Amino acid sequence: QVQLVESGGGLVQAGGSLRLSCAASVSFFTIYTMGWYRQAPGKQRELVARITPSGQTNYADSVKGRFTISRDNAKNTVYLQMISLKPEDTAVYYCTATGPVDYWGQGTQVTVSS
Repeated sequence: QVQLVESGGGLVQAGGSLRLSCAASVSFFTIYTMGWYRQAPGKQRELVARITPSGQTNYADSVKGRFTISRDNAKNTVYLQMISLKPEDTAVYYCTATGPVDYWGQGTQVTVSS
């Protein structure tokens, strides 16, 4: 059974940093585009960042210059480094794997206090 397990969420003050991790128990991890989405209360789920198998990345305009997505194919893990966090970054963050089949993690809460 494929699992995406996120970790690293928590409570942080505005201006602080967090690093999210997502460990994927999926075969052929390297063929999947990995991504992070988020959903804030009362808002639609939105793409935050994604990284292709070749390492190409793209980001939501709201996080460009503050968030960095990376992947370690040897560890089947994708990361989201977040700096200069803002209260509006508060959301549940979901890890995704897009490939022959799409998978979603259960989510990890990130709360940024002002």
